[in-house]
Amino acid sequence: MNTQIRHDWKKEEIQAIYDQPLLELVYQAATVHREWHKPSEIQVCTLLSVKTGGCPEDCSYCGQAARYHTDIKVQALLPTEKVLEHAQKAKDGGSSRFCMAAAWREVRDNKDFDRVIEMVKGVNDLGLEVCCTLGMLTEEQAVRLQEAGLYAYNHNLDTSESYYDEIISTRKFDQRLDTINNVRKAGITVCSGGIIGLGESNGDRVSMLLTLATMPVHPESVPVNALARVKGTPLENNPKVPIWDMVRMIATARIVMPASIVRLSAGRIEMTEEEQAWCFMAGANSIFTGERETLLVTPNPGLSEDMQMFQNLGLKPLVKENKSACSIV
Repeated sequence: MNTQIRHDWKKEEIQAIYDQPLLELVYQAATVHREWHKPSEIQVCTLLSVKTGGCPEDCSYCGQAARYHTDIKVQALLPTEKVLEHAQKAKDGGSSRFCMAAAWREVRDNKDFDRVIEMVKGVNDLGLEVCCTLGMLTEEQAVRLQEAGLYAYNHNLDTSESYYDEIISTRKFDQRLDTINNVRKAGITVCSGGIIGLGESNGDRVSMLLTLATMPVHPESVPVNALARVKGTPLENNPKVPIWDMVRMIATARIVMPASIVRLSAGRIEMTEEEQAWCFMAGANSIFTGERETLLVTPNPGLSEDMQMFQNLGLKPLVKENKSACSIV
């Protein structure tokens, strides 16, 4: 098929891909996937919340926002030794990437950031790809993380630029792009995707993919999240995302960003094994695991359950020989 990486996509082109009959779309995506990746290999990533809750932002989907009354307990930044214990356990369980998330609006140059730098160094020394998601980031802060050994930085777009203000009022869409640009300038790989099920239209979903697919360098990692409906947040009563919407989103992302790792992220707890298999067929080649069967603060399948699914489907965890290839949410 000889698929080329393009950065000049038009919205109408991506919309036409997204709107195809489902089986034709999945066939095309699976064909592209096999051209660029080994379809039997799935990267297993572990995501740990190193600082939970108390965030000043008002993201409508997030139970960690301080203004919403949820059951999520605020937790200060974890001790470095504890984080490294989690990282070692993740590596022993087959993860090749370890992502640390802090519920901050932005990184501040203080002792907490110094501790995160130490965590990055420690996880890097274990031979894992190190990823962080810490909120907005300056170029100087990105350079500090890169020098400490950070491999990837996650900063999702969440949704389209035109729908963004319906979901978040405490920061602007352009600020997300600024952070992504700062990460790229520092030589860190980019992990950026979004969430479906926020009340957005299909056009919004396509617009979000267009923003990602027309970046000068595609994100090495594109997480596709289904809304995890957290009680106490404004979106708690949104309907469950239909599986075929997830499949369409993953397949379209695979076709327009063929070299990227497409991550089947939040929402797996509500998917059957058969539904997840469709996502893998459509081009997803990574999943997130979390200790205590959680993904940050929402339910997630356990590692043993995932390994059984891999066995049933003939899949295996991707083993990284080195950190040269390419990550909450």
